[in-house]
Parts: sequence; structure tokens; C-alpha cells
Amino acid sequence: MLITIIEIIAVCVGVIATILATVILFEIISKSRLAALVRMKRTVKVKKEGGNKNMSKEAREGVTFNDIFMFMIAVPLVLLWVGFAGFVIHTGLGNSAVLENIEAYTTLIAILGGPALLIIKDALDVWKQEQAEKTAFYKVKAQAVIDYNDAAQKQAQMVEAKEQEHEHKKK
Repeated sequence: MLITIIEIIAVCVGVIATILATVILFEIISKSRLAALVRMKRTVKVKKEGGNKNMSKEAREGVTFNDIFMFMIAVPLVLLWVGFAGFVIHTGLGNSAVLENIEAYTTLIAILGGPALLIIKDALDVWKQEQAEKTAFYKVKAQAVIDYNDAAQKQAQMVEAKEQEHEHKKK
């Protein structure tokens, strides 16, 4: 019975890890394509301006070592931590043998939980930073739209004033 539960949990964690890996891989690929487009624009701009030879290696790369490290170490660690904690809770509710060895299980959960919590905190910090960047971008975009509308309105008023002035000169 216990082995069956462990197998089911392993399959579920494997499916979740596969889905998560696919999503992360898709994000990395889409960011790489976006980065490639940005690099192409920068290259054209740099060629027009005379060149920038001091560009860092990270600015030229799409997928870095840190991306691969996080994908290979951090994601499985967090999934293992959450899966094992859920397994201990689920099994501990119905099996007194788990409750007898609860100290060993909680120690293992704590050992896995330290790095996992740091990884989760860093992921949340990155997410907050991205949200702040989006907010700043939309503020700049909104101000640009406001400035454009003001300029268009002033130009329309100027054109209308010139037309009226021209009509008065004709008469």
C-alpha cells in the first residue's frame, strides 16, 4: 500500500515537473527570441552609431548558465520538498508508523526546505521586479500617449488657426 502511494506521488511529481519544465523551456525560448530581436535592433543601431565593443557577454546571450542551473537544481528541489512534505502529511494521517518516526521526517523536510524557501523567495523577488518594470513601462507608455494627444491637439488647433487666418486675408 505504501509503495503504491509513493509510486502515485512519484508519477504526479513527474507529470508536474514535465509540465513545469515545458513552461520554463517555452519561456526561455520566447525570451531568447525576444532577446535576439532586441540584439538585432541594437546591432543595427550600434552600426549606425559607430559600434559598441564593450557589450557584456550576458547581454549577447539568450540562455545563461544561471538559467540552466535554476532549471536543473532549483525546480526539482522545490518539487521534491513540496512532494515529500505532502507525502508525510498524507501518510501520517493514516499510518501510525509515520507518526513514530515524525522527527526524522521533519528533519528531512527542514533540510530540503531551507534551500527551497530561498529559491522560492528569489523567484518571488524576480516576479516583483518584473511587475515593477511592467508598471514603469505602462506609466511611460501612458505619458507618451498623453503627450502625443496633446501634440496632435495643438497641431490641429494651429492648422485651424492658420486656415482661419488665411480665410481672413482672402476677404
